Amino acid sequence: MSTVPLALSLAFGLTTALAVGLFYRAAHQSRPTLYLLLAWLAGQGAVAGTGFFSGAPQALPPRLALVLAPALLLIATLFLTARGRAYLDALRPEWLTLLHVVRVPVELVLLGLFLHGAVPQLMTFEGRNWDILSGLSAPVVWYLAFRRPRLSPTALLVWNGLCLALLLNVVFYAVLAVPSPVQRFGFGQPNVAVLHFPFVWLPGCVVPLVLLAHLAAIRQLVRARRLAATPVNG
Repeated sequence: MSTVPLALSLAFGLTTALAVGLFYRAAHQSRPTLYLLLAWLAGQGAVAGTGFFSGAPQALPPRLALVLAPALLLIATLFLTARGRAYLDALRPEWLTLLHVVRVPVELVLLGLFLHGAVPQLMTFEGRNWDILSGLSAPVVWYLAFRRPRLSPTALLVWNGLCLALLLNVVFYAVLAVPSPVQRFGFGQPNVAVLHFPFVWLPGCVVPLVLLAHLAAIRQLVRARRLAATPVNG
């Protein structure tokens, strides 16, 4: 990581701020949401700064799980509780869609990290990661769905599903390229960036927010379809 230029770290820090800001808007500028995200980022950054995540690559469970698990548990809680579902249904779909533009700078940062030996090529759009397509299409979909409505809810649902698949694809390779007992890819040039500050925010915050944006949007679209199909008794 000593070869990674400061500019890449700054670029990723700004990308994380953009993701948090867009989700903050989706959550109706909810201060509790913002404070929770900022506290989580600060905690992750502090722990990563001690070298905790990179210090024991053969630990079981992998220490990176301590970054991923809380975020995934929170997402599960939102879907499994009544208050959580109410929160998801109140999120603004136009901002959930626009949030995906962050995937463009993320992909550019990943390319830079690959060129400086911090992630494997398969995590870039030169390898097996086509997630940049989601980011490039997001503003177009946002415009056609919410500013000049041309896309149907079905088309928006399909777009979310396809982009969710692209996200899960790169997460699969990224997780299995991290130095750990379960590593399967990138042995020559592993995914070490996410074990260090500020790139630990990628699996710890940016990816969960992108994942949540897709899942919440899909829930809203499916729910709206079901409500529209339900006959009104009168």
